[in-house]
Amino acid sequence: MDIRTYLQEGAARVEARLAEITAGDAAPFSLVHNAMAYSLFAGGKRIRPILAMASCEACGGDVDVALTFGCALEMIHTYTLIHDDLPAMDNDEMRRGRPSNHVKYGEAQALLAGCGLLTWAYEVMANEGREGRVPADIAVRIIAETSRRIGWQGTMGGQSLDMIYTTQGTPPSLEELRLMEYAKTAELLNLAILHGALVANADEPALAALTVFGENIGLAFQVADDVLDVVADPEQFGKPIGSDKAQGKTTYVDHLGLDGARNYLKELLDTALLALADFDAKADALRALARFIVERAY
Repeated sequence: MDIRTYLQEGAARVEARLAEITAGDAAPFSLVHNAMAYSLFAGGKRIRPILAMASCEACGGDVDVALTFGCALEMIHTYTLIHDDLPAMDNDEMRRGRPSNHVKYGEAQALLAGCGLLTWAYEVMANEGREGRVPADIAVRIIAETSRRIGWQGTMGGQSLDMIYTTQGTPPSLEELRLMEYAKTAELLNLAILHGALVANADEPALAALTVFGENIGLAFQVADDVLDVVADPEQFGKPIGSDKAQGKTTYVDHLGLDGARNYLKELLDTALLALADFDAKADALRALARFIVERAY
């Protein structure tokens, strides 16, 4: 399949759904609403909602419903980016080729915009169950999984470890790095795949296989980012190249070298694709997305 066309069409669907979700008169809270929209509509490949749709398609579900849940995850992902860029965290002044949220709106509004997107995402997910587009028990399971995986044992915990390793001056071991990066980055990607499968009412064997797929693709996404932080064009990457090194962060390239990191990417891809062995052609989009995530680092 033409993965770039698939991504472009998927991103267009995401943009349209996000516009529907966020439409309406924001007065008298227009400033924080504008700050949320500034980052939410700043571009990006929208890989998380696209993964949710592809996972749902692989399991024979309603892709349009998965799109809405995927958009909720995109709102959560955007919150993490806003907070990651803050001076107290990574102190990045650029995101996706333009000033970070706190540079544009100030730290206070950036904090509130991130929190606003996080809480709004839960409203979006809950409404899908309340309004009958998914069974209530499925909506509750999705919300519970989301809470756990982005909370102190997931994305937030990973960011906490990142701050510890960055500030204490002792670099993490390879295993510590893997734990941190899985929690901080891979968990949210894996969650998108789980959302799509749950929307499709996938059985437990399918959920288990997709979990293996998601774990490996989630890690591959971060390893690829580490490679790109060394070799990418800044305009393509959307943030300054070498920022990890400048901030004293340890990456897979530090541990494995550039060639070693790329070899690890191949191993992760092989394991991910093997997990889909029992899925038919409806999972071809997932397979193509996995290859895209890895091959962008070459």
